Amino acid sequence: MSEQADNLPPAPPAPTLLAIDIGIKTGFALYGHDGRLRWYRSQNFGSATRLRRAVRPFLDEIAGLVAVAMEGGGELATIWQRELHRRPHIHVLPIHAETWRTRLLYAREQRSGVQAKFRADELARRIIAWSEAPRPTALQDDTAEAILIGLWGVLELGWLEQPPAALRQRSG
Repeated sequence: MSEQADNLPPAPPAPTLLAIDIGIKTGFALYGHDGRLRWYRSQNFGSATRLRRAVRPFLDEIAGLVAVAMEGGGELATIWQRELHRRPHIHVLPIHAETWRTRLLYAREQRSGVQAKFRADELARRIIAWSEAPRPTALQDDTAEAILIGLWGVLELGWLEQPPAALRQRSG
């Protein structure tokens, strides 16, 4: 390798999208620019005060963050929005559950909240498998929904043209 190549600045991190299902117990999912899920998790902040203290360092840790898709409202959403407002390079995509459900679920899968949550869990597990992300032992509702919020986000940004074919397969 030449000395000139050694002096080049490091390549910028690949763009990522963070999906958030906002609550005291918050679901997160991080997607890469290829539309695949990188990681997912749930975190119980315990209180709005703890959440407020955690938001800035949490966002600071995510390399290449260019977009955040988030579902939720009220005081907890305001905490996230204030911090994201300080980061004008991040595109914020607020979303309601009905929006991603309409795009990703059939009408018959949305007839009840229980049915929609069951189908969201099933689709989230398919996204995990398609993305070759580590499989969960247990998948919390907030995390499953964050995974689907993130899929909606990558579709909205054009990182994927359509949902992966693996999601359209029906289980027997």
